[in-house]
Amino acid sequence: MSEAQTAGAAIGDDTGRVAGLLGDLVADARRAGADAADALAVEGVSVSAACRLGRTERLERAEGTDLGLRVFVGRRMAMVSSSDRSPAALVELVERAVAMARAVPEDPYCGLADPAALATDWPDLDLADPVERSTAELMAQARTAEEAALDVVGVTNSEGAEAAWSRSAIFMVASNGFAGGYAVTSGSLSASVIAERDGAMETDYDFSMAVYGEDLEPAATIGRTAGERAVRRLGAQKIASARLPVVFDPRVSGGLLRHLAGAISGSAIARGTSFLKDKMGAAVFRPGIRIVDDPRRRRGHRSKPFDGEGLANGPRALIEDGRLQTWLLDLRAAAQLGLSSTGHASRGTSSPPQPAPTNLYLEPGSATPEALIGGISHGLYVTQLMGMGVNTITGDYSRGASGFLIRDGQLDHAVSEVTIAGNLADMFACLVPASDLVHRTGVDAPTVVIEPMTVAGL
Repeated sequence: MSEAQTAGAAIGDDTGRVAGLLGDLVADARRAGADAADALAVEGVSVSAACRLGRTERLERAEGTDLGLRVFVGRRMAMVSSSDRSPAALVELVERAVAMARAVPEDPYCGLADPAALATDWPDLDLADPVERSTAELMAQARTAEEAALDVVGVTNSEGAEAAWSRSAIFMVASNGFAGGYAVTSGSLSASVIAERDGAMETDYDFSMAVYGEDLEPAATIGRTAGERAVRRLGAQKIASARLPVVFDPRVSGGLLRHLAGAISGSAIARGTSFLKDKMGAAVFRPGIRIVDDPRRRRGHRSKPFDGEGLANGPRALIEDGRLQTWLLDLRAAAQLGLSSTGHASRGTSSPPQPAPTNLYLEPGSATPEALIGGISHGLYVTQLMGMGVNTITGDYSRGASGFLIRDGQLDHAVSEVTIAGNLADMFACLVPASDLVHRTGVDAPTVVIEPMTVAGL
């Protein structure tokens, strides 16, 4: 068995064929004039079922295969992709890629990894559930979730419930000697319903995601929570504009980490387009705050055994005791900054690598959410955010929000049609996390308190 076949054994029974195909593609590119090349294959199957008011709205099953070829001619790079694996199509793919690479401008920062830096072994991260979900099973889950939601008093209509399952096999071969692959699965379940009282209607939802189907929350729990949330939003009011403490529910607090990841992306730093560009080693959060990216979390939503350029990866603190420790770097961004890759390259079959986080999370604090809210006499608890008013160049933050008024340490009436605004630098500096971290999406944070923020209402 070849090195490529051995490294890709986790993919499945057809590993040898995929490895051989990619190896041949890379060799053909070299023979056609490329100085270096890599090839990526993604094979996937997905199944989903959706219902609304007890009726089947959608049953889908899709299977697909894609491959991408990246070639280098000197310091010129080109990338092409195709779902056609016929011999004639692959010959054309190679010819087109090499011709494109010869025609594009030089990029002094592009290239493959040094062979000495490549990952050579990696752990089993338990990323592939061997049990495939059938459409019948998924539809049963969706119906159970919707029925539980409709049973909640005050829920009058449904926007639907959906269950889905997918499996992807990823394999990469490069002319620098790398060959590796792995398989991942993902399951999800969601429900969204409408509550009504006195002619006023509100909607809300709940969901669950997991690598293994057995780790999903029960369908009845998803539905009941969606219904209770919708009912609780009835009677939503506007509030007067003020400077208030703002509490971010875990459903929305992870968005703050996404903004951090964008601001410390090596691409943004190299361009000078980040409000954190001069903050390496500086205190960005309060003392004690720790934010971690862990690509090797077992059954993690975004786990992977190596990065998109074949480099080793591992857990890394991005923020330690409140201080910024590192940028997120792929090879190109690292070369621009005179640094080494941090193993954060992410890629697809039709796009070159870009730095991106994996399982990103804010470590929990010591106080419960109830204790943090209990110390607020007048504030806003945010459960939903709307709009995209975030500028990672300046740090300016402004988004539409809804949630609940906090009065004397307790959640009061529902609030809608407000805007919360501030600057991410100031928000990060005063952020306080609660103790309720749950890994639900791959970018996760507990309840957090930020004060004060501008709340624009009446």
